[in-house]
Amino acid sequence: MSDRFELYLTCPKGLEGLLVEEARSLGLEEVREHTSAIRGSADMETAYRLCLWSRLANRVLLVLKRFSMKNADELYGGVHGVDWQDHLMADGTLAVEFSGHGSGIDNTHFGALKVKDAIVDKLRNREGQRPSVDKIDPDVRVHLRLERGEAILSLDLSGHSLHQRGYRLQQGAAPLKENLAAAVLIRAGWPRIAAEGGALADPMCGVGTFLVEAAMIAADIAPNLKRERWGFTAWLGHVPALWRKVHDEAQARAQAGLAKPPLWIRGYEADPRLIQPGRNNVERAGLGDWVKIYQGEVGSFEPRPDQNQKGLVISNPPYGERLGDEASLLYLYQNLGERLRQACLGWEAAVFTGAPELGKRMGIRSHKQYAFWNGALPCKLLLFKVQPDQFVTGERRQAEPEAGEPRRPAAVASEPARLSEGAQMFANRLQKNLKQLGKWARREQVGCYRLYDADMPEYALAVDLYQDWVHVQEYAAPRSVDPDKAQARLLDALAAIPQALGIDPQRVVLKRRERQSGTRQYERQGAEGRFHEVNEGGVKLLVNLTDYLDTGLFLDHRPMRMRIQREAAGKRFLNLFCYTATATVHAAKGGARSTTSVDLSKTYLDWARRNLALNGFSDRHRLEQGDVMAWLEGNRDSYDLIFIDPPTFSNSKRMEGVFDVQRDHVQLLDLAMARLAPGGVLYFSNNFRKFQLDAGLEERYAVEEISAQTLDPDFARNNRIHKAWRIQAR
Repeated sequence: MSDRFELYLTCPKGLEGLLVEEARSLGLEEVREHTSAIRGSADMETAYRLCLWSRLANRVLLVLKRFSMKNADELYGGVHGVDWQDHLMADGTLAVEFSGHGSGIDNTHFGALKVKDAIVDKLRNREGQRPSVDKIDPDVRVHLRLERGEAILSLDLSGHSLHQRGYRLQQGAAPLKENLAAAVLIRAGWPRIAAEGGALADPMCGVGTFLVEAAMIAADIAPNLKRERWGFTAWLGHVPALWRKVHDEAQARAQAGLAKPPLWIRGYEADPRLIQPGRNNVERAGLGDWVKIYQGEVGSFEPRPDQNQKGLVISNPPYGERLGDEASLLYLYQNLGERLRQACLGWEAAVFTGAPELGKRMGIRSHKQYAFWNGALPCKLLLFKVQPDQFVTGERRQAEPEAGEPRRPAAVASEPARLSEGAQMFANRLQKNLKQLGKWARREQVGCYRLYDADMPEYALAVDLYQDWVHVQEYAAPRSVDPDKAQARLLDALAAIPQALGIDPQRVVLKRRERQSGTRQYERQGAEGRFHEVNEGGVKLLVNLTDYLDTGLFLDHRPMRMRIQREAAGKRFLNLFCYTATATVHAAKGGARSTTSVDLSKTYLDWARRNLALNGFSDRHRLEQGDVMAWLEGNRDSYDLIFIDPPTFSNSKRMEGVFDVQRDHVQLLDLAMARLAPGGVLYFSNNFRKFQLDAGLEERYAVEEISAQTLDPDFARNNRIHKAWRIQAR
């Protein structure tokens, strides 16, 4: 066997350049860079050293053979031509991994099978025995990569992926792989900072991956020093004495590193469920004296090293996946930026993010950015120098002292990140609307109302106040609008809202409003289960701002609900498509003799029941689950006051057929009018903007359109929000 080998090292996409530098420092020669991999030549000692010391590679592959192939037979022949008795015992175990396609191999399973057959046949023909397959813990793991008609046949020296260091048995919801975390630390300059005795702090440390990797770098610990099983352990080409030499050297370096005074490395995590798993990971890595993890919120982050040394703040903020996450993430980034400016002057900072546009909202200029990939997700590493001249807020340095005066420690006034010109215009509009509508709301004792409804075309949002909460809905931008510009404007608006309204950013909820099909607008979007009590016209109602596209309270129907309350005394009230039965609560408040509310959704009927109970109403108030059309056909009761506010379209699995308000409203109203008592009133409304009431209805009934009368000042700018009619028998 040759004294030198071709090695092929794989890595996550984006780490190739860093891996080239690392591999060269460990002895790899003639290095060439590929996508998600590098290759070079080395002796066996260097191959062992790469396995043990590479913080960035996934696998170290020793290339056995390269050969051209045009079909499956040539694949078999090329693999069969290797002297497998030099690598694997005839009664040993193997696993085969195959990647790539072409040359008649379009199925990786088929390709792996041909490779396995060639190896097994070669050993059986020569030794009279054949190895067996063990995909979990084989003696030898064989890789074959097919690239443009060339087969690259390799042995995996690493065994399991090198990112699996062995210390992280417990992890959070979306952890970084250990080699990606190490790459981020290297790009952020941690090796330099650690060599200077600097500190490291992670304000959102999760289970401590950054912390452990940072400590191993600082203490000169080989990342895979504790690995017991390698891909070369049972390989016949393994040189145990040489491996022991390399391993003993690494062991000695680790002992020397750990004997030094430990650096100040601290992590803080808001989720109490992650604290102990993080501490367990630290202990498994043998770094309990170096790394400490505490529970703490980003908003109170303030690193205080023992010797007041500066260092690196590193963070991987969570990625937004749920409805409304953009708002909470924006404020998280703003909060992080504020804490850096207030508590970390003179430090360096590194933020690894899948949402780099949010990094611009931190109020600090990023002086460098690096592209990475976290799996299939493109990410960026943003590097900052936390110095006042890098701040993009209204914050200022303390005035320079006069000659002869002592210089005081630098102090920075706490101010929010500076708004862009567009965001400031948006904030001004919010404040103008608040001044105008606020007077009306206070006079009418309205606590929930629409403050802004796409008043400025550039900011296509609806902003609703729910007492001390803000509910923001982003209207989907037309395809002609650049998505990046739309996202930037959204972030501008979210930054402006807390400042303009003087409200806690944590009380701002964002949703994206798009054209809905079927019952999607009523489907559950989240699972927080958090309800807020609001007041309207003397009744208490429950709203949920996070879990559904709508909140449980249609603000534009406020005048209709108040009308129902005024007219309900002594009446038998029927509420069809009742949703959360807010109109029913108003009818009960107005003294209705009885109420019946019908809806197909058990979820919303349960919500309706809670609304009624919240106001002390239970008896005489029926909640019926069912398809409204079918329910009307089977009902024979009479009602004095009926309210119908149907969806535009519904195709729920629990109903027969499909409901279309334009097509079906005549049948719906005829069925409902058949249940209306003499002298009774039916109110009908819907929010389908193209809706046209059938002319034949006006021939049969006394119909009066009252749309304008059912809009309060907060919806005067959008008089097409709904249409409404008052209908009676002739």
